[in-house]
Amino acid sequence: MAKIVKVIEIMSESPSSWEEATQNVVSEASKTLRNIRSVYVKEFTAAVENDKITSYRVNAKVTFEMERSG
Repeated sequence: MAKIVKVIEIMSESPSSWEEATQNVVSEASKTLRNIRSVYVKEFTAAVENDKITSYRVNAKVTFEMERSG
């Protein structure tokens, strides 16, 4: 039987790094989703104030496997 997967898009940010922002995506998604299979970072951006980066932002797609009953 074929697996059914779903993709959702989540945005997150971190004051430290893009890697941490990506981990935040997975951590938040895992609070309500099971069977997360992958995360694809679609876009990286950063907020800047006074010539310094103040936060790192990612726009990511999270793929998870749907559960079937019966």
